[in-house]
Amino acid sequence: MSEQVLELEDLVMHFGPVRAVDGITLSIGRGQVVALVGESGSGKSTVGRCVVRLLEPTSGTVKLHGNDITKLKRRALRPHRRDVAIVFQDPAASLDPRLTVGSIVGEPLRLLGLAKDKMDRERKVADSLQTVGLRQELAHRYPHELSGGQRQRVSIARALAASPSLLVADEPTSALDVSVQASVLNLLADLQRDLGFACLFITHDLSAVEYLADEVAVMYLGQLVEHGPRDQIFTAPKHPYTQALLSAAPVPDPERQRGRTRVVLGGDIPSAVAPPPGCRFHTRCPVAIALCKTDVPPLREVAGRRVACHLVGEDGSGPDVRAVPTRAEDEG
Repeated sequence: MSEQVLELEDLVMHFGPVRAVDGITLSIGRGQVVALVGESGSGKSTVGRCVVRLLEPTSGTVKLHGNDITKLKRRALRPHRRDVAIVFQDPAASLDPRLTVGSIVGEPLRLLGLAKDKMDRERKVADSLQTVGLRQELAHRYPHELSGGQRQRVSIARALAASPSLLVADEPTSALDVSVQASVLNLLADLQRDLGFACLFITHDLSAVEYLADEVAVMYLGQLVEHGPRDQIFTAPKHPYTQALLSAAPVPDPERQRGRTRVVLGGDIPSAVAPPPGCRFHTRCPVAIALCKTDVPPLREVAGRRVACHLVGEDGSGPDVRAVPTRAEDEG
């Protein structure tokens, strides 16, 4: 088993009455990519911000290389800052418009004391830009002078400048034009393979998950409902919510796409202020039973993955919501 770079234990993040994250336990090993997926409002981005300590968790622990950083003050946290970095969804909002590209990429090197002098920092910035496929002369430009794809490459260069062991990628392509999304995903995949960092890949794009991830963790209303190896999740999802999510994701093969069944879930995600009792998904689940409305299903080991569903047996048997009468056929 590889060294655990990140370990989340019963992570909770409440914003007053809003229960954004409600008990997440998850780990990522060295060189591993774990995708955290779910609809908007599921709490996945909040998890990422807790990991990099942009948010102070309400309770639970965040461990980097076995060290709990949850309650560390700023000075004590400083030695761990090099270990983890984040790439945000919108590079236009996350890059300081007053700084040049060189200053942006060089900032972590300066703050962490990772360059001997200005010349050494400039050399490392040039190397970082080259690593993400940008020309060295772009170091003298400002973010507004770059395209969206170039700005996100600058964000990635900044995040990786200090050689972190963990990268949190929070919807890194969703704000980009479709034409450049694939190139940024390819870049992330190449960098992760070459540099070997662990990655928490937060997204709603299941095609990107299938391409990048080793494992998939599915969130619904602040909780994990399924977690396991990518191939198992994509070929044989067990939780009804995972089945519904995957049914809505298009596949590149037109013949396969025409023959697929799409599950249309009724209603919206309930409010995180007052989550439903029992299984939080029961208000939208086509196969929910009385037990689902009263008892919280534990996240348990089932058939090589973790699943939180009363209807899934120890051998992995259970209903497939893509085959129940309430389904809606996918149109073309």
